[in-house]
Order: sequence, then structure tokens, then C-alpha cells
Amino acid sequence: MTGPLEIEMKRCYSTFKRPFCSNHQRLSLLDSCKTMDQIKQAHAHLIITGLVLDLIPATRLIKLLTQSSFGSLPYAHLMFDQIPSPDLFLHNTMIKAHAPTPTSSHNSLLIFRSMVQGSSLSPNRYTFVFVFKACANGLGVLEGGQVRVHAIKLGLESNLFVTNAMIQMYANWGLVEDARRVFEWSIEHDLYSWNTLIRGYVALGEMDRAKELFDEMPERDVVSWSTVIAGHVQVGCFMEALNLFHNMLHKGSRPNEFTLTSALAACANLVALDQGRWIHVYIKKSRIKMNERLLAGLIDMYAKCGEIEFASKVFYNECVPKRNVWPWNAIIGGFAMHGKSEEAINLFEQMKIEEMIPNKVTFVALLNACSHGKMVEEGKAYFELMSNYGINPELEHYGCMVDLLGRAGHLKEAEEIISNMPIAPDAVIWGALIGACRIHKDIERGVKIGKIIKELDSNHVGCHVLLANMYSVSGKWDEAKVVREKIEVCGRKKTPGCSSIELNGMFHQFLVGDRSHPQTKLLYLFLDEMTAKLKIAGYVPEFGDVLLDIDDEEDKETALSKHSEKLAIAFGLMNTLPGTPIRIVKNLRVCGDCHQATKFISKVYGREIIVRDRIRYHHFNDGLCSCKDYW
Repeated sequence: MTGPLEIEMKRCYSTFKRPFCSNHQRLSLLDSCKTMDQIKQAHAHLIITGLVLDLIPATRLIKLLTQSSFGSLPYAHLMFDQIPSPDLFLHNTMIKAHAPTPTSSHNSLLIFRSMVQGSSLSPNRYTFVFVFKACANGLGVLEGGQVRVHAIKLGLESNLFVTNAMIQMYANWGLVEDARRVFEWSIEHDLYSWNTLIRGYVALGEMDRAKELFDEMPERDVVSWSTVIAGHVQVGCFMEALNLFHNMLHKGSRPNEFTLTSALAACANLVALDQGRWIHVYIKKSRIKMNERLLAGLIDMYAKCGEIEFASKVFYNECVPKRNVWPWNAIIGGFAMHGKSEEAINLFEQMKIEEMIPNKVTFVALLNACSHGKMVEEGKAYFELMSNYGINPELEHYGCMVDLLGRAGHLKEAEEIISNMPIAPDAVIWGALIGACRIHKDIERGVKIGKIIKELDSNHVGCHVLLANMYSVSGKWDEAKVVREKIEVCGRKKTPGCSSIELNGMFHQFLVGDRSHPQTKLLYLFLDEMTAKLKIAGYVPEFGDVLLDIDDEEDKETALSKHSEKLAIAFGLMNTLPGTPIRIVKNLRVCGDCHQATKFISKVYGREIIVRDRIRYHHFNDGLCSCKDYW
């Protein structure tokens, strides 16, 4: 069947010499192309009519080939090579088209060289902007230096657009100090200059330098604020990120969805639920467009702040098309960390029904869900399923499998997984297995794995701590003491337990045995009173988590009572109204004694206590924990 374009082409071809078939009509014919086949037909028409030698329609066709979603860059390049004398605009068009893609950016340089060596054309500022972009995206320092020499010869290095392109090029290569020199030598700067240089420092994690430059800016836009806030989140400075966000609002700058996503990530990591809720309200009141990344940020914030049910409501109730995997990953990961394994698996199955393609992050969340739910066979099946989506397991996926098998007591199978991995295991993945050996009191295997870890990383403190813990649980205090002495000899210290709690928008942190808080005196009095009440209720301390050879039972109990999460919980009980849920975050895994004590606290004081440790969430209520003592 002949389409309208073909009919129009035949009509125009048969009458193109007539006065009423103007060049304007022929150019309109090009603009009406909507597919690659139609572009080829239009190209054929230009060849037959001889108009292909006219730069105007040829340029229009090449522009269509390089800029439309249905075009073809290789086809455009072939056509470009057939034009006898392409002008500067055509050269720039082709250089620009090749620049963004690492696999074809070298073509930008080839076209640039042919222009400066084989024609009378002189590059302009746009030429250099596009060539520097090509150098940034795929070429090397040598090529960038050669192009820069040409810019200097033509007196274009000081042009603002060219300067910005050079700053971007050096920043992309990680040569931020070179970018800084270009910035400082240039006479003129704009916001793009400042923001590009700040992004360069942020990409390297050099937040002190980025913040220093940010403070020097004569003016800032939303990109400036968003970049420096995201950078602080990236390096784990969550309080600084939130302070910057509040400062941004105070200065009257309006955040966008990228700024808000970073602010939500900071709230998520701090378990700053009140501030996270405020941001959610701000999004609605300010009518910020809810995209999939921002939706994922909201879900993640609520999940990591202990409100998994509300996170689920946000996922289902927000009217945002979930065509991207981010929101799905956020809610599956949320269910996993809260031990809601069946909900995580059901949601993954829903993803399959809706033909949503999972990625490697999806499977990490899914395998974690299986691990926390002791769903060994399901975890194995999902691990095998990864290959159906073209995903090769990475260290993190193998780590999940080792955790799944080890936690369930399949220590031999977990060890075989590590031994048969196609990639070299690191100390972290062996550490997951030694952690399982501690849980199941397999000291012999734990000691053997400890030697392997020592060969990989002789200063791996975590390995020695776990070994000492295993010996302590077994009452082998002499062996535990020897391991602890090794830790002291290597000069590295175990990461101290640290727990934090948010109260009225302020964060209070407690270390083991902390006495730095202004309420210390009252806190320890309350702690003594709390311990006495717990004992009456039937609480018996678990001394296996005391890593010292302490003979006196009272001293052992004192050591346990000073754990950071007990201090944070006691502080929360002192400073909140009865019935108020208490949320705390711990940087390490909850020890057995604190887990047991918190169950009793929830019953004795009638409080819901939500604890996020390094691995998962524990919801304590009426003497029970959501993990069902499987963590």
C-alpha cells in the first residue's frame, strides 16, 4: 500500500522542475519523515533530483539523522562523507553527534582533524566545545591537550563556552586540579563554571574542597545546592547534608526533585522520620513533580525510618507510573530489611507479571529477604534466576548467598559457594561465613576461616573480634584473651558501638559507656532503675557477649548495661511521653544480650521500640521481636 509520503514524493519528483514545487516544499517533505525508512526514501529523492548536492537540504537531512530518536549516526556519517564541500555547520553537527558516546567519540576528533588539516575552514567556539566534550567522554589526555593547543592558537581558549568545556573535560577525567587551574586562569566565570568544578570535587569525594568552593560562589542556583548536598550524602555526612538543605530553604532557593531525593536519603540514613515527613509534606504543598527517583527516595526514607507500612502505602498510592525499577527496588529492599520476606517475594512476582525487568540491586534485596526469612530454597532459586535476565552474580550476591546459607546453619554449603566462586573472594565474604560460625558455635571452622582472612588482610579487626566472641561464648577465656591481644598488637581498634536517637529534630549519639551527654547523671540513674525492673520481669543477662575475661558476675553485668543501644533506649524513655514509639539506629549488629533486654523493655514499659542495626530492623513490642530471634 502506498503511503502519503510516497505519493507526495512521486508528485514532487514528477514536478520538481515546475515553479510551484519550491525548495520550501522539498524541505517540508524532509520534516515530515517519522521513521528511518522514510528518511531513506527522502534521501533517495534528493539523490534523484540532484538536491543532495545542495547544502541546505543535505544539512537538514543529516540533522534529522543525528538528532531524531529514529535516526542513524552511522548513516549520517556515510552521507556526510559523500558531500563534496561540507561547511562549518555540517562539521560541527557531526562532531557534536559523535561526542556523547564513548564508542564513537574518536570520530569527532577525526572529523575535527580533517577540517583543520584538509580544508580552509576555521573552527569556531562551538567546534571546540563539541570536541572537548568528545575528549571528556572517550578520548585521552593527549588528544585533549592537542585540541587545547588549537584553541590557544585561534585565541578561543579564553571564550567562556570553551573554558567551561575544558573544565568539564578535566573534571570528567578526575583531573580536578587541572580543571581548577583552567578555572582560575579564565577571566570570565558563570554558574556552569562553578558547578562543573564543584561536581568534579564531589565525584572524587573531596567534600572539603567542594564545600570551600561552594562557599566562595558569588551566587548559587539549585544545581549548586543539589550537587553539594548530594556529595555530603555520598560520603556519609548526613547531618551536614540536612543542614545544607535547611540553609538552602532559608536562603529562599527552591529545591527540585534531585535536591529532595538527596535530602530524603540523608533522613533515611539518620532515621530522621520527622524531617522526612516534613519533606513529604513540602513536596505536596509545593507541587513538586513526583518522578520515579523521588518516589523511590520517599519509599526508602519511610522504610529506613521504621515505617514500612507507610512506605508500602506510598508505593501503591502515589499516582506515578512505575516504569522504572527504582521504586520497586526501594520497597522490596524495605520489606527485606524489616524481615517481611513473603511480602518482598510477592512484590517481585508482581514485577514479573507487569514485565518490569529487575536489575542486580533487585536481586540483592530479594536474596536478603530470603536470608532474613530463612527461605533457603527460594533464595537458591532466585540466585539461579539471575542468569535469565542476563545478570552475572557479583560479590554482593555471593555474599547474600553465604549469609542465607550460613545463617540457616548450612555452613559447609556456604563454604563451598565461596570456594567455587568465579571471582576471587575477599575478606568481607569470608567474614560473613565466620559470623555464621559464631552463631552456630562452629569454632573449628571459624578458626580455619580466620586464618584465611588473616592471609587476605592481616589487620582485619572484625575477624579477630568474631573469633574472640566465639571463644567467649564457649567459655574459652584464655583463647579469647590471646585473640584480643593480637588486636592490640596490630594497633587497630574495633569499631565502637554507636547508637543514635532523634528527639525534637535533634540527634543524640551514645557510645559504649558514654558519659559525655549533658544528661549523663540522670541517664545512669535511670539505667540502674530500668535494669532492676527488667530483672524483676525475668531478664537474665547473656554474658557470652562480654569479650573480656571477667570473673565477677556483677562486673560482667555492668559491662553489658553500658552498651550504646541501652543508653539510647533509656534516653528515649526518659525524654518521651508514655506510649511514644522509640526509634534508634546502631552502627553494628545488635548483640544477643541487648536483643533480649530490649524485648523485656518493650513489655515492662509498654513501648514499641524500633531498632535498626547494620543488617536489618527489629520491631520490639510486648516482649517480642519481629525477627523472631532469627537474625
